Amino acid sequence: MRVLVTGAAGFVGSQVADALVVHGHEVVALDALLPQAHGGALPEWSRRHAVVHGDVRDPALLDRLLTGVDAVCHQAAMVGHGLDPSDAPEYVSHNDYGTAVLLAAMHRSGVRRLVLASSMVVYGEGRYRCATHEVIRPAPRAAADLVAGRFDPSCPRCGRTLAPLLVPEDAPLEPRSTYAATKLAQEHLAAAWARQTGGDVWALRYHNVYGPRMPRDTPYAGVAAIFRSALAAGSAPRVLEDGRQRRDFVHVTDVARANLLALTTPAPGALVPVNVCSGEPHTVGELATTLAAAMAGPAPLVVGGARAADVRHVVADPRRATELLGFTARVRFAEGVAAFAVDPLRAPAAVRTPSRADG
Repeated sequence: MRVLVTGAAGFVGSQVADALVVHGHEVVALDALLPQAHGGALPEWSRRHAVVHGDVRDPALLDRLLTGVDAVCHQAAMVGHGLDPSDAPEYVSHNDYGTAVLLAAMHRSGVRRLVLASSMVVYGEGRYRCATHEVIRPAPRAAADLVAGRFDPSCPRCGRTLAPLLVPEDAPLEPRSTYAATKLAQEHLAAAWARQTGGDVWALRYHNVYGPRMPRDTPYAGVAAIFRSALAAGSAPRVLEDGRQRRDFVHVTDVARANLLALTTPAPGALVPVNVCSGEPHTVGELATTLAAAMAGPAPLVVGGARAADVRHVVADPRRATELLGFTARVRFAEGVAAFAVDPLRAPAAVRTPSRADG
């Protein structure tokens, strides 16, 4: 199979490209190599691929690259919370306009299979149960509660503290950040394309991805990279809230394998969302403590507070990925975090401005 991988020099995209080649597929690799994300140079690990330096928003380039392609794996995106609302035009341009240009080019070229890198951020807060009112959407966390150290969301009907549940793919979607809004818009654009063309789309909703090649020392770095950078500098990792917020940390090699399975499995519908997760939830505090121990560094500092777009608990239900793709994560948390302590990471970006981790 011949596959166009966008963002092919990025954190996830480079691992997907490697996995495809290992399994005998041909990769057409595209990456903008923005200096904000890559320092302007092709990473060492991507030099094995003939990476085309170009922008996914270039329709003429896409028309050329899509010749003879069987499927597209769309990883290119601007990621992270962002610095402030002034980032919004860049997020929309790269993530949504770029996806629209790609879908139009796929239509012209007759390519009908797409694997889209989506994200758990489309859920907003996770799924919760009230002892009285069963499964219920939580009330927004009040600033006064966060200041007072009351971090768990409450029932909007009775005010009781809610218990977190696994989040299935049919949970209500409520993006809380500009990035999250653009990821949900990507899903909507891809679904419309699939209905119009008869194509099929897997929307892989990545949970908290970590592992080798992760970007570091940027305003958009993931929490694992932020903790590792602090420890490498001899500082204690700073953990927001009380450190008990729950996430699903999934290793990047498992994410690459999920992409490979999706590329080789027809989607049973126009757009099928799937959680890509470990199925092994842990707290952010556990991540910081485990990584600090692996790096023989200082214990984490729990500092309270919360960012505007932060949510309390997002814990994924892995069943659909197992049932439809045959995907089950292989890298366990303790093993993966211990390896992450010494994994090669992406060099710091050349410019501390809005960046794209994948493309």
